[in-house]
Amino acid sequence: MNFREKIKAGRFLITSEIGPPKGMHTQTIIEDAELIRGRVDAINVTDLQSSVMRLGSLAVCALLKQRNLEPIYQITCRDRNRLALQSDILSAASLGIENILVLTGDHTTLGDHPQAKPVFDLDSVQLLSVIKRLQEGFDMSNNKLEGQPPVFCMGAVVNPGADPLEPQIIKMEQKIEAGAEFFQTQAVYDIGIFEKFLSKVKHLKATILAGIVLLKSAGMAKYMNKNVAGVSVPQNLIDEMESVGKEDRVKKSIEIAARLIKDLKPMCQGIHIMPIGWDKRVPLVLDAAGL
Repeated sequence: MNFREKIKAGRFLITSEIGPPKGMHTQTIIEDAELIRGRVDAINVTDLQSSVMRLGSLAVCALLKQRNLEPIYQITCRDRNRLALQSDILSAASLGIENILVLTGDHTTLGDHPQAKPVFDLDSVQLLSVIKRLQEGFDMSNNKLEGQPPVFCMGAVVNPGADPLEPQIIKMEQKIEAGAEFFQTQAVYDIGIFEKFLSKVKHLKATILAGIVLLKSAGMAKYMNKNVAGVSVPQNLIDEMESVGKEDRVKKSIEIAARLIKDLKPMCQGIHIMPIGWDKRVPLVLDAAGL
């Protein structure tokens, strides 16, 4: 079964993500992907995450596809106008890539090329609508495509900890209308906040994968609380990370992630793990969570 078929069958889904290298050396990223072969249902490939220049998501997705791994092609609106977005989406389809996750993207001022001009010709809702139209055989200007149109399982993101939450729900509804079949969330650390979010979106027929970001330190947790919108790391988790020495941080991080996954599993349709450089620890998290 492919990813879309698993969604339709109501399977509990597990996805993880890998970040392309800052260069052309792909051996490490391929090795990291191989570590979770058969353990996850699909692998996200980030698209210049945090606005840092790296090897492209499309190239890495193609490499995964060649190895019979199922990629999710992340594409942001930040760096391309509507011409380039549509072209890259058709390119992905021509390479056999079947899953796509649409994001607006972090602003360029946050990355390693702050002088870069952001594009944002379209937002994520508009781009989903464009992909839907491409699948009907037409581009954004209603020009007919030649041959068979692309076919994608489309995904989007949602921030369950946003305050206020209502704009996120409205946008989620718009994304579903535009064709989104699954949602991967921002990092979840507070189970109560996630429960509140689910109660607000229970009217939506949406496959929701709760996001898990591995805590590397108490400092990282405090930084996210201060700087990442919609992310709330409870004080008890910060205290846990502070209670161990540097040599035991990885073990404690895996323990916390596994506990969160076990708490979240009965509530949602899947888990999305964002290791942020700790790719080789993902199998350990899956083991600890019993997945």
